[in-house]
Amino acid sequence: MPTAIDLFEKARRHERLEQLRAAREHDLMPYFRVVEAEPGPVALMEGRERITLGSNNYLGLTGDSRVKAAAREALDHYGTGLTGSRFMNGTTPLHLELERELADWMGTEDALVYTTGYLANVGAIGTLLGPGDTVVCDSGDHASILDAVALSRARVRPFRHNRLDKLETMLSRAESDGGGVLVVVDGLFSMEGDLSPLPDVTALCREHGARLMVDEAHGVGVLGERGTGASELLDCEDEVDLRMGTFSKSLASCGGFIAGPHDVIDFLRVQSRAFMFTAAAVPAATGAALGALRIIRSDEGAELRAKVLDNARYLHDGLAALGYGVMEPNELPDGSGLITPIVPVLVGDDWKAVLLWKALYDAGVYVNVAIYPAVQRGGALLRTSVMATHEREHLDRALSIFDRVKGEVEAMTAPDVG
Repeated sequence: MPTAIDLFEKARRHERLEQLRAAREHDLMPYFRVVEAEPGPVALMEGRERITLGSNNYLGLTGDSRVKAAAREALDHYGTGLTGSRFMNGTTPLHLELERELADWMGTEDALVYTTGYLANVGAIGTLLGPGDTVVCDSGDHASILDAVALSRARVRPFRHNRLDKLETMLSRAESDGGGVLVVVDGLFSMEGDLSPLPDVTALCREHGARLMVDEAHGVGVLGERGTGASELLDCEDEVDLRMGTFSKSLASCGGFIAGPHDVIDFLRVQSRAFMFTAAAVPAATGAALGALRIIRSDEGAELRAKVLDNARYLHDGLAALGYGVMEPNELPDGSGLITPIVPVLVGDDWKAVLLWKALYDAGVYVNVAIYPAVQRGGALLRTSVMATHEREHLDRALSIFDRVKGEVEAMTAPDVG
């Protein structure tokens, strides 16, 4: 007897199907565009050089000769792959050296390196939490955090993005849940470039006896005097229990890590399934991350951080002057305003965002587009981001193109999706 429902029907009838067909028919598909050369400030994409305002290569270190040399040295010494998990035959002296340097940089007792940042979140949260525990998470948290929470089968108490009153309500409710409580927030949110109000979050966690984990994926390398992220920038790193970071952004590689107390990290080392049952990263990736970390920790790292933040302010102010919707600067405890390397252009309508993306792409600027469900309905945006290696001529040229296409897009209409 055949089953009553064909499992594949969800692939053939999903709600986005007609939109995808229309986007492909009119060459409006903003995803899976092919990069044909090194992704620097200007990249060759589909046969044409385009200014890159859609990369997480915040410090521009993927093209640095020292990072490439570190990757090449690891490749030559260890080969193309380790063919096993860190738990078995996949740990090298490079991993141990990288973990020691990460812990020293973050100011924690220990650190554990995972093959990807996604696995770092899944591995830590999914291991520490169980069905009797509660996780309190920001609605704007990264998808890897939400997936990790689902894996843990813990009770979930989400709160509205950056709303401290809602966080306090959820923490109060969690007190009667009976298990451990973990609050998980992004330090720097990846879509809108805003910071979590971590000093207030840490105070609430302390008041309610909850542990706090901060995802610093987009903050490591660019925020704080040492470049360790939002927790350092906002002067509350000593009150954060666990910090997660990735190598796929400022650290110019691929991978992720969890930094925290030695006993917790050692527990993850022997209990985290995402760590134990995933092949170790290719040696070149580990070598590149270590090479990038050493640059970030040097005096040159501070110069790169200053440059990327200056570029972010320049692009933000330029877009605002052209009449585009942009976010307000993040207010820091000293009263100053900070624009992070993520500079969103607020659009609202999904199709309008896609049409604006395509006009920019055709004119020679690549940006990211975020539409529902990556953002809330009616919250479509273009996610632009800058690198320390962008020069003013790159940003001025991009702003000129933004200016030129603005009127064109306003006159466009969305394709018929039937």
